[in-house]
Amino acid sequence: MTREPRGAERRRHPRVPFDWPVTIALPDGEHAARLRDVSRAGVCFFLDRRIPEMTVLRLAVDLPERGTGAARSPEYTVRGSGVVVRCRPLSPHVDHFEVAVFLNDISELDRAKLEAFVQAHGEG
Repeated sequence: MTREPRGAERRRHPRVPFDWPVTIALPDGEHAARLRDVSRAGVCFFLDRRIPEMTVLRLAVDLPERGTGAARSPEYTVRGSGVVVRCRPLSPHVDHFEVAVFLNDISELDRAKLEAFVQAHGEG
């Protein structure tokens, strides 16, 4: 019997740490959250409330400017929708959660911008 790989080995797309603000839109309104990491297929962020798995949400991430002078690329806002695939408490003593979202509704341009960001900031 073969076992499915765990953790990073299961991921199809590289991801990079990205401590940055993100705006999450839920049925009760918009919420400020803090990104943990990003990939072309998903994001992980910290939020002060539990979100049930399979919840669909909208998000907006302002990717920062890159480069200098004429080579500078301006800030770019990636927008899309995704499905919560994991929501875990950070600690039993605080009401903050780590939320993983699979981006299932995002334009190809925005997905390409995320992928370029990951490649530019990846290790190696």
